[in-house]
Amino acid sequence: MKKWILIISLLLILSVGASAFVYINARAPLKSAEQYAEKRAKTEANLISTDQFYMYNGSASYYVIVGEQKNKEKIVVWIPEDKKQKIVTKKLSEGVSEREAIAKLLKEESPKKILGSRLGMEKSLPVWELAYLDRNSKLNYYYIHFDSGKWWRKIENL
Repeated sequence: MKKWILIISLLLILSVGASAFVYINARAPLKSAEQYAEKRAKTEANLISTDQFYMYNGSASYYVIVGEQKNKEKIVVWIPEDKKQKIVTKKLSEGVSEREAIAKLLKEESPKKILGSRLGMEKSLPVWELAYLDRNSKLNYYYIHFDSGKWWRKIENL
């Protein structure tokens, strides 16, 4: 009986260890991207702290950091994955908030479930990307201009 308990315990420890190893290795590229983005945002946009990190993959990949400068001003920094391109910075207060973007989605569409929201950049235009499921459980994306709060485009029925 003691042998079975020992064997089961060892198998449990091995499976937990293997799961942790896979999880850490799977998150390594995201962690590396976040560290790169934070370093570039602190250097080029004078951020002293970061609050949020988004990874956006649209027509081009961007890392987006929301953080604070020395003057306590909250800003958003869009960092292109292409290191040769320049970053874009905007004051958070001058754009549409996540809450306002979601409210617009709820007003104009009837999502069954909102899956997530992230800041991104499309054709030099800062946008909110909102992913949601419609009444038929189909995946949809809804894009709103960060600057004006106006609808930009939808991708439906995926």
